[in-house]
Order: sequence, then C-alpha cells, then structure tokens
Amino acid sequence: MSKHEIQQKIDELKMEYVRIQGDIEKLESTGHSVEKLEERLSLIEETLSTYRNELNNL
Repeated sequence: MSKHEIQQKIDELKMEYVRIQGDIEKLESTGHSVEKLEERLSLIEETLSTYRNELNNL
C-alpha cells in the first residue's frame, strides 16, 4: 500500500470514529446500550495504530 493510500484509510477511519462518538452520545442520552459501538471504537483505534505504524515504516 502506498503512503497516500494509507493516509486515506487513516482519514476515513478518523471520520468514522467521530461519527460513532456522536452516535454514542445520542444513545447514552436516551439510556440505550452503547457497548457494541464502544467495541467498534476500540477496533478503529487498533486499526489506526496499525496504519500509523505502517506509515512510519515507509
């Protein structure tokens, strides 16, 4: 994967992360469970870390 492609993936994941944070806030305010979304945030964080490491190694 090229540097540009990795950066694009990172940007997409950041946007998804922000969207999910907003969803969590909405669900928490109505008393719904947010466990699955929090798990998704953790997965995104791990993936971002992997992509950043890959980017640094180029």
